[in-house]
Amino acid sequence: MSQLLSEATFANETAQPSARELKKLSRRGQGGFNRRNGFSWGVLGFIVLAALLWIAPLYLAFVNSIKSKADYTTSGPLSLPTSITFENITAFWAKANFTEKLWNSFQISFWVAIFGVLLSFLTAYAIGIGKVRGRFFVLALFMVAFTIPAEALMYPLLKMAKMVNLYDNIWSLIIIFSVLQSAFGTYLLASVLSDFPTEILEAARIDGAGSVRLLWSVVLPLTRPTLLVLMVFFFIWTWNEFLYPLVLLPSNSSQTVSLSMGLASGQYTSEPTQQAAAALVGILPTLLFFLIFQRTLLKGVTMGSVK
Repeated sequence: MSQLLSEATFANETAQPSARELKKLSRRGQGGFNRRNGFSWGVLGFIVLAALLWIAPLYLAFVNSIKSKADYTTSGPLSLPTSITFENITAFWAKANFTEKLWNSFQISFWVAIFGVLLSFLTAYAIGIGKVRGRFFVLALFMVAFTIPAEALMYPLLKMAKMVNLYDNIWSLIIIFSVLQSAFGTYLLASVLSDFPTEILEAARIDGAGSVRLLWSVVLPLTRPTLLVLMVFFFIWTWNEFLYPLVLLPSNSSQTVSLSMGLASGQYTSEPTQQAAAALVGILPTLLFFLIFQRTLLKGVTMGSVK
């Protein structure tokens, strides 16, 4: 009995770590915890810094757009306004006829989003599911077309727009952007549709679905989140475009929002407060559009990672 008690006591003593070992383990655990905390704080600091760099131009545009000219002259661009005024926004809006510019940009961006996604979807369906011969070569051509700089295409497109009497017409931009944006859309959708479940397609064909019904009743509903994401991207990219409207839309009545923002310094006004107002009213539509369709973007991104 005494032998059993001594063996149990020895086992308990050997199983329990000593005070030195406990101190060493606690230091090791605290060191790992601190390293993890240091990395987390570093990532958080980087995110905060990036957010501040992104918010700083918006802050300057907003603060200076609601300042009076005298307030801007005395306090500078970084200070808060002593009194709030919306005269800068209303003055620029009237000088630039900004309602017309908003309508032009909305028409161009809306139709490019519709036609670009439709063209991308039909072309990607033929390449990804139709199994076109040499489809990898075709996709490479689409990718090369997407990477061509705009300056290299400007003169041929300008010449063609004048030949077909679409110069200084918003439909020239709608046609050009629909084709250019569809290059990226086709490349992306063809990669998605090439991995489309063949079991679903075979089951639909057994039920008697033809190519058209297969396209609109089977493939389209399952790829709708990706198509909506493309539509949002096409809308924002077209809205922010500056070079093509500058060359193809010279008259004041056909200018876009990005053009009116670029021409705010000189053509419409030379006052810094009104230039800040131009930047603010020019960027607000895209921010509102992104906030409205934020869930659509997140849903489209997550749909690609969950099967």
